[in-house]
Amino acid sequence: MTRASQAVWTGPLGERSGTTGAMRLSDELDGWLRSDGDKTLGSLIDLFEERSFAVLFLFLLAPSALPLPTGGVTQVLEAIAMLLALQLIANRDCVWLPRRWEAVDLGGDKQARLLTGLMNIVRRLERISRPRLRVAFEHRVSNIAFGALVIAGSLGAFLAVPFTGLDTLPALGVVLISLAVLFEDFAVAVAGTVVLLAGVVLEIVVGWAALEGLGSLI
Repeated sequence: MTRASQAVWTGPLGERSGTTGAMRLSDELDGWLRSDGDKTLGSLIDLFEERSFAVLFLFLLAPSALPLPTGGVTQVLEAIAMLLALQLIANRDCVWLPRRWEAVDLGGDKQARLLTGLMNIVRRLERISRPRLRVAFEHRVSNIAFGALVIAGSLGAFLAVPFTGLDTLPALGVVLISLAVLFEDFAVAVAGTVVLLAGVVLEIVVGWAALEGLGSLI
């Protein structure tokens, strides 16, 4: 199903979700969580409209970024994130997800700790973030860069050996970059990119060392 959504880099982001706007992102998310409606990916798209891509990346990568038990669903969420990132690179102005994925439930008791952890990250960053170098978020190439970084971080988290914690840094990098887009804060985008790349490099180094170790035993 296709839902209308402007490109993530356009629209009144600072007016609605930045730290200087009339309504903070944390307030909007808190209102969504407290509402009586369904807490699904589809309802997020309906609420955040032009900011749907960045907000969806937050929720899809948060389970891998936070040190919480996830029940083995993280790879499914990372695959969804990569599909959305490809749409962003292709300059789609609508978010498309199969109906089954739109119905993925983000609320309920099982996700309570996850949502609490995500809200804590959003609130802490809101206190220190402010619009920086907004012009960097106003170009077509920015969509491509954002999508490419999301794919890199999601793929790094997807390929990480389960229960090693190696998926944390790549996923956290995507979360930070997504928040940077919502806050139009280039400094946070740089920090998120550094975290993401550090996680991918660490994963490669650990994987190479493991292969070397196995080779020496054979």
